[in-house]
Amino acid sequence: MNRACVHEGIRRMRFEDVLGRSERSELSQAEAGELLGVSERTFRRWRDRHREHGMAGLSDGRLRPSLRRAPVAEVERMLGLYRDLYRGFTAKHFHEQLARRHNYVLGYTVTKLHLQRSGLVVRAPKRSAHRKKRPRRPMVGMMLHQDASTHAWLPGARHDLVVTLDDATSAILSAFLVDEEGTASSLQGLREVVARHGLFCALYTDRGSHYFTTPEAGGRVSRTMLTQVGRALEQLGIEHIAAYSPEARGRSERAFRTLQDRLPKELALAGITTVAAANAWLAATYMPEHNARFAVAAEQEGSGFVADAAGAWRDILCIQEDRVVGNDNTVSWRRQRLQLPPSRLRPHFVRATVRVREYPDGTVSVFLGPHRLADYDGAGTLVAPVLPVAA
Repeated sequence: MNRACVHEGIRRMRFEDVLGRSERSELSQAEAGELLGVSERTFRRWRDRHREHGMAGLSDGRLRPSLRRAPVAEVERMLGLYRDLYRGFTAKHFHEQLARRHNYVLGYTVTKLHLQRSGLVVRAPKRSAHRKKRPRRPMVGMMLHQDASTHAWLPGARHDLVVTLDDATSAILSAFLVDEEGTASSLQGLREVVARHGLFCALYTDRGSHYFTTPEAGGRVSRTMLTQVGRALEQLGIEHIAAYSPEARGRSERAFRTLQDRLPKELALAGITTVAAANAWLAATYMPEHNARFAVAAEQEGSGFVADAAGAWRDILCIQEDRVVGNDNTVSWRRQRLQLPPSRLRPHFVRATVRVREYPDGTVSVFLGPHRLADYDGAGTLVAPVLPVAA
């Protein structure tokens, strides 16, 4: 018997005793109500209900089973599904899967309460309200966050999930798995965002070595010694903002807590076990569903994204390094010697400083200022000279 029923029984016994004393004129109605902890008017109402219906008239209506009570069979089915297929899911994530996959119609609150009562889900401790130290940017494209998280996203191995999200809405604009984050993965995330949405105003990142050069450990980042990512952002006119504490990256930290809880389970439900399949599924399926569920509306209409009609970003969001041409008109690049072809620009390029650009597909191009001198495949073989030989 639960506590409410016990209290109801005690209330009835006390009422019978007090009612008898009142009818024998040992107590006034006001004194009887005071002994029962109710008002004189309430005592008279209880007395009238007792005369009309007996002790049944004193029953607490709150203890009667609700006509809207969840069907026992459906609750048992839900609990069984959690034990067999979804153990470890949060109540919210589990409820979403039930509605999507199992024709479940009971509400989230009912589901959560039954999971907690059965001991399958632990009730979360009460927390104070989160205080936002920095308001969101008012429009999409004004500031993006990029970060990575190492986790067992797929069974049997740990990978880095690289995520780029918008500050105004928390919408994920790019997400993919790599063996280890670094310059290549950061540039890949930026390429995906710029190709789909355009150039943006600012990028907020941690102070990882592929983002910033930090002359003194724990000190301020250098604004003159740029990494490949920093150089690309400067060329594109995008502000690069460094975070000096985990709390400063709260937006992306909270996003990764959600992803670490949900994404491995969603990948397992989809039967995905390889990085290639996971990345294709992330772009086609998970990101749209995640954004529909978690993204918020921007404070203002409009967009901070700007289209790059010329497509100059393709030659910027890649690896770039300067090299001095050797006496044999070759350029040293990753243990290869890139032979420069004859050009009408000048008789030779000995001692000239050229810029080498390596693209995501492994191909390489050599530039002299704005002039593209030659293209090479991944093995360093000349594809074709860009400029014809002078007649």
